[in-house]
Amino acid sequence: MELHEECGVFGIYDPAGDCARAAYYGLYALQHRGQEACGIAAVNDRELSFHKDLGLVGEVFGERVLDELDGTMAVGHVRYSTAGGARRENAQPLTLKYVKGALALAHNGNLPHADVLRTKFEYQGAIFQTTSDSELIAYAIAQARLRCPSVEEAVRRALAGLRGAWSLIVMSPRKLVAARDPWGFRPLCMGRRGDAVVFASESCALDAVGAEFERDLGPGEIVAVEDGQVRTVQGPVEGGGHLCIFEYVYFARPDSVLCGQSVHEARRRAGRLLARERPAEADVVVGVPDSGLDAAMGYAGESGIPYGVGLVKNRYIGRTFITPGQGRREQAVRIKLGALRHCVEGKRVVLVDDSIVRGTTSRQIVSLLREAGAREVHLRSSAPPFVAPCWFGTDIPDKEDLIACHYSIDEICTQTGADSLGFLSLEALRKIAPEANCGFCDGCFTGDYPLPV
Repeated sequence: MELHEECGVFGIYDPAGDCARAAYYGLYALQHRGQEACGIAAVNDRELSFHKDLGLVGEVFGERVLDELDGTMAVGHVRYSTAGGARRENAQPLTLKYVKGALALAHNGNLPHADVLRTKFEYQGAIFQTTSDSELIAYAIAQARLRCPSVEEAVRRALAGLRGAWSLIVMSPRKLVAARDPWGFRPLCMGRRGDAVVFASESCALDAVGAEFERDLGPGEIVAVEDGQVRTVQGPVEGGGHLCIFEYVYFARPDSVLCGQSVHEARRRAGRLLARERPAEADVVVGVPDSGLDAAMGYAGESGIPYGVGLVKNRYIGRTFITPGQGRREQAVRIKLGALRHCVEGKRVVLVDDSIVRGTTSRQIVSLLREAGAREVHLRSSAPPFVAPCWFGTDIPDKEDLIACHYSIDEICTQTGADSLGFLSLEALRKIAPEANCGFCDGCFTGDYPLPV
């Protein structure tokens, strides 16, 4: 698997204070969504302060910083860049001061028309400090705020003029505003902890701070919190939205529940469907850590082939360790993963991964298993082949880098060195989340998107 996560957002209002520390714990729970940079902005007595930098949550924040950020509201963000690049100034939350005061903004998503929008704003006199499309949203909100009576109304007006994906948390000195795009590409939920109100990309972050899940924000919904009072500024649009289906396959943490569907159960179901569609004669089923493990368990349970821990992941290196370049990427796979010889030696192995992008990582993992003595390796993907890029916040390469756009399944099998190869069908993929109360975007597997790009 060579995809990078999206971003994670977290926001909290708590009259008891210590919100920066709660945001810190929430971001730790969302670290899987972005390891490139992170940040927290907090409001104390209507004064906004912030700290952000490149690196993991535990690297960027210490006790002294969290003490200095203490306040009754906080917004946090973990980032992997899908637009704008890995630069310190692109770290979020974005903060700005303008004639109406101060704002902090945390954004998960992507604006496909960012270049056109940036040019438009620059000709209106805007001066941008980052290359992130999130700053365009911040500017649009600040611009709208000059002509309307409240921050939440400014958010509503600004977002009405945008197209794309956003799960957004905006903080002013008095209010916390959360919003999802009308297509519902990215997840966002709300919970409570006593008098505190919490927003997060995933429910696992609510669990991390002891908050009880209340509900998901609907597509197009905007919610404002002021002095503990929660008010719906704009209700959800009709139609159920188009949540990125890859959240269930790879992005979200398995202990999260998105739109009513357990991520863990969705992945196990994908594995069961994969076993029905792409069976194999084998002795053991092995998953690629971490997001392939649940699917491997499902495959094993459906097929009757024993499940085994055939690959061990090095837990002490973040994705920031991985550097560009094919040679370095292949070396990184060997440092991140090790094969458990006792589990695979002399055996026919079903290797279950969440997806296959370029195919290079799959080739390396198949090679690891063969070096550990595996007699056969039957590669299975719990997602269909990637045939198109994503325009809404997932770092999927262009078509020229997608192996399925250039080779047949048999040719991909040969390139990975596997004895056989099977992908989950598109029809089965659409069945992995039967309890989800939403629609899905599967454009990266079909080339068909919910809106023109």
